[in-house]
Amino acid sequence: MKISFVSTNAISQTLRYQMMRMQADLVERQEEMTSGRLADPGRSLGARAGFSFSMSREVTRLEGLVDANSLASGRLSATQDGLTQLNTISQEMLSTLTAAMSGVDDTAVVQTSAKRTLETLTSVLNSNLNGEYLFAGINTDVKPLNDFSDPASPNKAQFDAQFLAYFGFSQSDPAASGITAAQIEGFLDSVLEPSFMGTGWQAAWSNAADQTITSRIAPNETAETSVTANGDGMRKLAMTAAVLTEFLQMPVGEEARRTIYERTTTMVGEAIADLASTQSQAGIAEKRVEDASDRISSQIDLLKTFVGDLEGVDPYEASTRVNALLTQIETSYALTARIQQLSLLRYLP
Repeated sequence: MKISFVSTNAISQTLRYQMMRMQADLVERQEEMTSGRLADPGRSLGARAGFSFSMSREVTRLEGLVDANSLASGRLSATQDGLTQLNTISQEMLSTLTAAMSGVDDTAVVQTSAKRTLETLTSVLNSNLNGEYLFAGINTDVKPLNDFSDPASPNKAQFDAQFLAYFGFSQSDPAASGITAAQIEGFLDSVLEPSFMGTGWQAAWSNAADQTITSRIAPNETAETSVTANGDGMRKLAMTAAVLTEFLQMPVGEEARRTIYERTTTMVGEAIADLASTQSQAGIAEKRVEDASDRISSQIDLLKTFVGDLEGVDPYEASTRVNALLTQIETSYALTARIQQLSLLRYLP
């Protein structure tokens, strides 16, 4: 008969190794109980882990689109506020000009309204959000509109040069009192309008880009999510305000002044229509972004449900397993302590 040798050290080492496995398992079970997901999906799901990881990556990508759409929505909302201000001052300018043409001709009132319109136009078009200029197109780091009230600004210098080249004298010259209605018509038709509606606008007035910001609002959908200061409505409103500001400070005759009122009334009416069109386009883009975000959020919820079905754990089961492991570890500690107390010396006389 052979007697197998079993030492207390071997028993102690076995319990220690078992203790280490239980402690590692406890860490995983505690993580699952806290997160509600498998601690190691790759090991637990096997072949299905790739499918789970693919859906998780897709969720991350879609969440990035939602975040980008949030920024685009904020930009469009601020743009809409700015366009509303421009529409309001345009309506006020139209009312002032209509009153002036109806016989209530107070030059100072009209001129003050024109200056206020120009100041508001400059302020709105140069507004920014999160450090980016809203109406600069893709040139978001460049201030879009030059300040016409600054004598050193390029747009004021351009207007003065155009006036001098056409009339042969400056706005402050006494000869300005002799400007006729026909001369004003010619100046507006042959000089100012081609300049404002053509290359002269970007040469002296605007630093904005014609190209607007295009954002990907869904995996297969893009939208223009900004407005540029180079729109026709902005140009016509700026031209109206500049003409009234400059010509009404000169001693022009009644006939010439009435011609100015008639032409600027037409221009500001066109500006209002163009601004309304721009505002509606921005509103359509804003709605598209909102709808895209709603659709993507629904996709994210669905994908998260699939991932949860694969990687999710029952929190009650996880809690029960944690408690069981803790009980086993405590029992193992107690047994180890008892075994370590075993010694032949206790039994030797």
